[in-house]
Amino acid sequence: MDTLLVALGSFLGFIIAYNTYGRWLARKVFNVDPQAVVPSHELRDDVDFVPTRRSVIFGHHFTSIAGTGPIVGPAIAVFWGWLPALLWVVFGSIFIGAVHDFGALMVSLRNRGQTVGEIAGRLISPRASVIFLLILFFALTVVLAVFGQVIASIFSIYPQSVLSVWLSLPLAVAIGLWCCRHGGNLLIPSLGALVLLYLGVVFGADSLPINLQQWLPEVTTHSLLGNPTVVWTAILFVYCFFASVLPVWLLLQPRDYINSLQLVVALLLLLCGMFAAGLSGHAGLMASAPAIAKEIPVGAPPIWPFLFITIACGAVSGFHCLVSSGTTSKQVASENDALSVGYGSMLLEGALAVLVILACCAGVGMGKYDRQADGTYQVAVNSAGKPILGSDAWHVRYDSAGSWSNFRLGQMVGAFVDGGANFLSALGIAQRYAIAIIAMLVACFAATTLDTGTRLQRYVVQELAGVVKIPSLANKYVATMVAVGSALGLALMRGPSAPGGPPAPYGTGGQYLWPLFGATNQLLAGLAFMVTVFYLARRNKPIWFVLLPMIVMIIMPLWALLWNMFNTESGWWPQGNLLLFSIGTATILLQMWMVAEALLAWPKAKGVLEDSLPPLPARSVSSAS
Repeated sequence: MDTLLVALGSFLGFIIAYNTYGRWLARKVFNVDPQAVVPSHELRDDVDFVPTRRSVIFGHHFTSIAGTGPIVGPAIAVFWGWLPALLWVVFGSIFIGAVHDFGALMVSLRNRGQTVGEIAGRLISPRASVIFLLILFFALTVVLAVFGQVIASIFSIYPQSVLSVWLSLPLAVAIGLWCCRHGGNLLIPSLGALVLLYLGVVFGADSLPINLQQWLPEVTTHSLLGNPTVVWTAILFVYCFFASVLPVWLLLQPRDYINSLQLVVALLLLLCGMFAAGLSGHAGLMASAPAIAKEIPVGAPPIWPFLFITIACGAVSGFHCLVSSGTTSKQVASENDALSVGYGSMLLEGALAVLVILACCAGVGMGKYDRQADGTYQVAVNSAGKPILGSDAWHVRYDSAGSWSNFRLGQMVGAFVDGGANFLSALGIAQRYAIAIIAMLVACFAATTLDTGTRLQRYVVQELAGVVKIPSLANKYVATMVAVGSALGLALMRGPSAPGGPPAPYGTGGQYLWPLFGATNQLLAGLAFMVTVFYLARRNKPIWFVLLPMIVMIIMPLWALLWNMFNTESGWWPQGNLLLFSIGTATILLQMWMVAEALLAWPKAKGVLEDSLPPLPARSVSSAS
């Protein structure tokens, strides 16, 4: 019952927060106006600016911001214990993350759908815009590299998930053409696509698991050609190139909408499974994992400040400001939709992170299962022949006596897949299908963030091209190549190697990249808060509820970056990891510069409106019709 009490208490807190704190922000602070002209109508071009119904844009926004962040982060962070992770997710998402996302969306809606980087140039200073864009480029490169590697790892570890994930692409294109070019109804084809996706799960689990290792050359996984994770990563970024340059109505929107339906079904199954397991007494949170761990892996980072950057998307994430101001603000059809899309989506992501914490603790404690040669699963046993259950199962996964260098990104994602599958098995779903459903859930979440992130990075590169006066770089195909190439190069790097062991395989750098992702991502959140602070201050609006989170999200990531860079045992500088040290150094310098620009601009900002945007050409206005 303790698992159910934690879940119910968390979900009730989110519902109360939305209907109280969220509505106060919308009505009293940002003064949401349903009659205001939004960018999707004002600048409509049916490529990037497309008025979209609330249900569709909610699905796009939620699946884009969620990705694997609220899965991987909590799945790692519970090695400190489930209680710190839970508290940070619940209170962080309500008072920091949702405020961050909603604020970025509203500010962008009132600045013609510009990104927070562009808006910083008018609200703070022109130099601030350039600094912000450079930080965005570094942050998005790491985001794309990490998420691409996560999906590739899922495909490699769980080949039964591949078919259904790739099946969503042609289905999305067909629905996009049907709805946007022929005016067809959205509901019926979407439900049909949902049925086909779950048929893909069944066939993928039983008959068609797509395992690249069968077709790759017989060479070591330490090489490029023989490593399925590397090959999947390359294939994914080829897809991202096309997803970034195609019109949003053709692939991005319908794919995200289909995925949102699939994800809602999977999450409902996960929720029902958790309740069934909790009521049956098979999923005890207290009996499965420590509330606060007394021992942590050797070489692991300290809980302060790393809890606040390890769990990013489940509590607050700077990447969300890019989605809010990069794609979502160009598709929201009315300011009335902003509260549910901006604030509500983040709370739903927090609820997902709570489910992940429970799956990685109570779910994992329901038993460890090993896949048999015939594709079935059997519960693993210890040396005495007894099933591995409860805290024993959790320690097999998290091994508090082990070394931090033994942790792998795929292993942590696997904790959620296995724990979530255990929840589904409480509903009577066969283990092989349950694992396929949860693996598809993870891969689809990550894929929607990956293709949206590539499009956002393309915008950033194009904006930087205008600053540095390189017209060829502003071309959307060239800009997309830069976005894809930089992320792919980072994704293929080697991960940490065990002391005295052979070099880690290519495409396993997630253990290195995740701390960098968390730190740069959270610094970005702090800077996005800074833009919102200036927007409100110039209008004599209250800023305390944004100022405090801004300070937290600048100090904590900076502290974590410095620890990663200079820690004597595993720091990037002592270990000679010049790539990550250089990225970390550049991020810190840019952040300090941004803060300096803000301090210089602050005395002249309060109560003084920024310069208005230039008038639109008549052709752009008429296109809104």
